[in-house]
Amino acid sequence: VQLQASGGGLVQPGGSLRLSCAASGSIFSRNSMGWYRQAPGKQRELVATITSGGNPNYADSVKGRFTISRDNAKNTVYLQMNSLNAEDTAVYYCNQGATRRGTYFPYDYWGQGTQVTVSS
Repeated sequence: VQLQASGGGLVQPGGSLRLSCAASGSIFSRNSMGWYRQAPGKQRELVATITSGGNPNYADSVKGRFTISRDNAKNTVYLQMNSLNAEDTAVYYCNQGATRRGTYFPYDYWGQGTQVTVSS
């Protein structure tokens, strides 16, 4: 399985970015997908997930600001990020996994990550 994340960059506080992650090598539509992020000196944290059926789930820190979506025809998952602030600065990774009883279990498939920097 290969995951290719893109769309990161430098944005001012309050701005928006949309990340994309193209997946190949698996039956995309059958799997849940997730976005993680890792800031310098911090552990990787789960940001958002979406089930194969399109049900999203978000970390409390991004609820109301981020939206995860997927296009099964394009084997791509997206993360729309609005109202960005400095605490959102991190490398963002996409991941493929499974959701069971509301809990996301990541497979050991990771993209290369895309840097998001929020700064004025």
